[in-house]
Amino acid sequence: MIEYEQSHGLVREVYDDIRATRKTNDINNFWKMIANHPPTLQRTWTALKDVMGGPGELDPLVRELIYVAVSVTNGCDYCIASHRAAAVSKGMTEGMFGELMSIVGMANMTNRLANGFQVPIDDKFK
Repeated sequence: MIEYEQSHGLVREVYDDIRATRKTNDINNFWKMIANHPPTLQRTWTALKDVMGGPGELDPLVRELIYVAVSVTNGCDYCIASHRAAAVSKGMTEGMFGELMSIVGMANMTNRLANGFQVPIDDKFK
């Protein structure tokens, strides 16, 4: 992992932007690991900052809830922990998390059933 103190060039620029954007001195382990390939670090940070923090119709909590849901489905423990913490900081309660997990579980089950049974899409949904 590339720590802030050892960073330079493009990595330092991205780290400084992460710190300024998030109003923290902390750099998460995810960024420290992908910093080993500076173009990937820059591309990923720029895209994440735009999608999660840029203008849009979805409020910041809803964006984090979606991120948690997808991370659970993909089985990314790191992303679940990171974005669950971000969702809590934006107002997610334990009750909301429980409801979100119920929806994720139900969606995964019905998706698999629809795929397994090869259910044709209703014309009214098109």
